[in-house]
Amino acid sequence: MATTSPSEFCFVHAADLHLDTPFRGVQQVSGEVAAELREASLNAFDAIIDLALERNAAFLLVAGDVYDGAIRGLRAQIRFRGGLTRLADAGIPTFVVHGNHDPVVSGWSAVGSWPDGVTIFPSDRAPVVEVTRDGRRIATVQGISYATAETTENLSRHFSRPAGDGLHVGVLHCNVQGVAEGYANYSPCTIADLRATGLDYLALGHIHQRRVLHGGVNESPWIVYPGNSQARSPRHSEQEAKGAYVVHVEDSSVTSLEFVACDQIRYVELTVSIDDCDDLGELSELLEHHSREALARADGRSIVARARLSGRGRLHSDLLREDIVDQLLTSLRERSPKRPFCWWDSLRDDTSPTIDLDEIRRRGDFAADLLSVADEVMSEDSVAKELLAQLRGNVPSRFLDVFDAIVEDDERLTALLDHGRHIALDLIEESDA
Repeated sequence: MATTSPSEFCFVHAADLHLDTPFRGVQQVSGEVAAELREASLNAFDAIIDLALERNAAFLLVAGDVYDGAIRGLRAQIRFRGGLTRLADAGIPTFVVHGNHDPVVSGWSAVGSWPDGVTIFPSDRAPVVEVTRDGRRIATVQGISYATAETTENLSRHFSRPAGDGLHVGVLHCNVQGVAEGYANYSPCTIADLRATGLDYLALGHIHQRRVLHGGVNESPWIVYPGNSQARSPRHSEQEAKGAYVVHVEDSSVTSLEFVACDQIRYVELTVSIDDCDDLGELSELLEHHSREALARADGRSIVARARLSGRGRLHSDLLREDIVDQLLTSLRERSPKRPFCWWDSLRDDTSPTIDLDEIRRRGDFAADLLSVADEVMSEDSVAKELLAQLRGNVPSRFLDVFDAIVEDDERLTALLDHGRHIALDLIEESDA
């Protein structure tokens, strides 16, 4: 356990625990895998508690959505109280706000009392609580919970900087304008609103992706989303490592953030090409190879894998045979490692048949004419770049850097043109079928 002077300490910032949440979008699983999926969010929370204890954190912040719904599961509540009791026994206080998934007024609670040192912030005000070490105030923490799920009030307006020394922290579940798409606009606010609070660190929740919206050495305030602690669906935003931030403080200023992964299971998406596979046996081995690499990147965690088959070749016709893709998926599940496990959730066939370009050139039809134009463009760099220059004016500004980088890279440009040629020919062949 680390020891520090009162002027130097750390705290842990977590959010969106969604304890005892079901995994969404996962197909039927084996009994053993189902059991681990059920425990994942709870075990991730235990890892956050372990982290706070190992680092001798000055306090733990939980920025909303402790539970997955207003009807909170009993075992989730008991597990949460047990974790906070472990911290209280070690002299580490916890500060909690409730969010749109677990609002105060409409939420059911089986826990009527909390250990000393646990602050559950109310929904009608943002009280300020002091944190002391060795008789000295090192920080203040203020926060406000949601009364009901659909909270549209800008709750950041309840915050203000208290008088006195120490790091001043606010805990809030909110949707900061322009940060991420696909999230309900609850407690909407702007970065300007949060800066106007005068606080040093705004510990946010609600967005399931790590985001440092503002802050740096000598650049206060820090405005931070830690993301959720355990992925809960196959959405792209859920596929990164999940956990909590350890926030390092010296002389009442945040000096650095340290992300620590606490998740137990990760979602991965794999794209595997059939281009170099001679038969389905080779394809199965290639898929298993990709899963082993994904497990290695997961740092000892289990994974739920979704795979997309791409490319073109003679295997395309084999994959079209009745139930072949389902049989391949079943075989992968039977052969996959068990601990840490790789659960093959789905396998999608997006392959294409082999196109004989020479045959198309001999046909003399529309496809042959299109191929002739494509051949001319691909054989003359000046022609291709002139056409792309004409297209540049229609490219959205946010993609211009990528567009220009491709145009300037001959190898990438050739690959892109070849890909476009095959897409066009595929569409023509399908329409004639």
